[in-house]
Amino acid sequence: MAIRIRSSFHAGGKPRSMAELAGVIAMLGWKLAIDSIKRMREAEYDIDLGDAYFDFVCEFMVFLAHAADRIAYRELTAEQRSEFTTALAQRMAEAIEDNRDMLLVDVTPGKCRQHFVDLFNQRGAEYGDHGYTESGPDFGFRRCFAACLKEILPEKDRLWAVDQVMEIESPEAIKALEKTLAGLFHPQAGSRPARRGAASAQE
Repeated sequence: MAIRIRSSFHAGGKPRSMAELAGVIAMLGWKLAIDSIKRMREAEYDIDLGDAYFDFVCEFMVFLAHAADRIAYRELTAEQRSEFTTALAQRMAEAIEDNRDMLLVDVTPGKCRQHFVDLFNQRGAEYGDHGYTESGPDFGFRRCFAACLKEILPEKDRLWAVDQVMEIESPEAIKALEKTLAGLFHPQAGSRPARRGAASAQE
């Protein structure tokens, strides 16, 4: 994947805030979603500009946001995790809103942002039924993601979409996400205790 994202994020030795780190991951999420669409189009899946393109990007970024939250769970305190994940959902929603003219035509300002926030909260309950380990999202987590993307595609593409998403799209995205977050959370290879917490996107 031809994606370059900084894996460390300090300035003058001063750690950045959770919100600033979330901004880096939001940018990564957008790039990974667009890259996935390009790869699937090359594999002859039909993802046309408009509703399908918009829905694909939203589902992909929501998946990455919840994956990032699971990584934050094992790396950060509960307070840090909540701050990071809430900021991440909001930054991703802003990215969707800022690019609404690329995704949809004549959409009401604010509608795309709200759609993403609502989808993030909705998918939280669904992804919450599945596990995420040091190896990444478990089968159920990836299957849930694949099922969401499958529904976006035309009928002719759905048969093979699940395998494509579970075997190629998900692993590629998670690999990039894990690598980037490792650098952001521990730029000097430090360690922090994992704490349990919960977060949801808010207006």
